[in-house]
Amino acid sequence: MNIEQIRDYCLTKKAVTEEFPFDENTLVFKVLGKMFVLSGLERIPHEINVKCDPDKAIELRETYDGLIYGGYHMNKKHWNTVVIEKLPTDLIIEMIDCSYNLVVSKLPKKLRETLQ
Repeated sequence: MNIEQIRDYCLTKKAVTEEFPFDENTLVFKVLGKMFVLSGLERIPHEINVKCDPDKAIELRETYDGLIYGGYHMNKKHWNTVVIEKLPTDLIIEMIDCSYNLVVSKLPKKLRETLQ
């Protein structure tokens, strides 16, 4: 999967926006104002940061050593950095979906209801 495919997929989700809130090289996807995917566009190989359940994060890091690791410049307990060009597309989609769902689950009930 490449960064354009990541972008296209993220934008299919409800209430998602894309922004460059930190600098011109860090693309951020948000659901109702909360980050769920980030990518440093200048980094090679291309990577994304995704939110992840802490136990699942450790499991993924152990299974895909060197391709999934603690979130770069993020809380490493809750975020993973994923080398997108070297992993199966279905795994990347699953991690994006999980990140989106985790963020949505933490939104106030009133905001979550707007997504239904």
